[in-house]
Amino acid sequence: MSAVLDTPAPPGPGPAETFGQTLARLGGAQKGALGAPAYSRFVNRRMGRFLAAAAYHAGLTPNAVTGISAAFSATGIALLALVAPSWPLGVAVAACLVVGYALDSADGQLARLRGGGSPAGEWLDHMVDAAKASSLHLAVAIGLYRFGDLDARAWLLVPLAYCVVDGVLYFGTMLNDALRAQHGVPIRSQQRGERAGVLRSLLVLPTDYGLLCCVFVLLGAPALFLSVYTLLLVAMTAFLALASVKWFREMGRLPR
Repeated sequence: MSAVLDTPAPPGPGPAETFGQTLARLGGAQKGALGAPAYSRFVNRRMGRFLAAAAYHAGLTPNAVTGISAAFSATGIALLALVAPSWPLGVAVAACLVVGYALDSADGQLARLRGGGSPAGEWLDHMVDAAKASSLHLAVAIGLYRFGDLDARAWLLVPLAYCVVDGVLYFGTMLNDALRAQHGVPIRSQQRGERAGVLRSLLVLPTDYGLLCCVFVLLGAPALFLSVYTLLLVAMTAFLALASVKWFREMGRLPR
């Protein structure tokens, strides 16, 4: 999930800059890849780069891109809660969420392309991310309750548990960055000196929001979707448990 920084810079590119030149500039304005899961690192950021370049040439601000991202994500979430599961619905939900996530990357890239931004823009981006992370799983619970042919209502606990785990993980990540910044320690997205290993990106793939977006294409086979969705919850819960121990130790090493 990217941090958007809105900026008062001129709304569009210079008259001589081509789309390809804008993409090239964006290539040098990327966040560090350390700790980034595979989909976010290798797919979403590249999609976001193209969308950021398009938004730049269209004269959009980062906050406008954040708003468009929120609209796509909200549409996918609403469909989950309001429409009975089917293959076409799965494709529509996944498409909305994937585009929304790519635009979530684009807003931060656009801000860096324009030279920086404001705390208000970053606040807006994180608020949208927090609302999206919680409401997505609640929409899954509503959809299961309304349309699911479940042998045991206990399955409804899966999206509720996912909502809690996702919320704690998101808050913990933001809190870690805030405490590191407060004590003058670079956050992960600023650590460019360390090599970001591909293996680590693959190992943390189950925690990737982008992978979760893609899983919704399975809505046409509810039992399969619920099985994969539950496995992702188990993997994220295990990651959170291990990461929490590591983070606590790291916070303990920060200067008083």
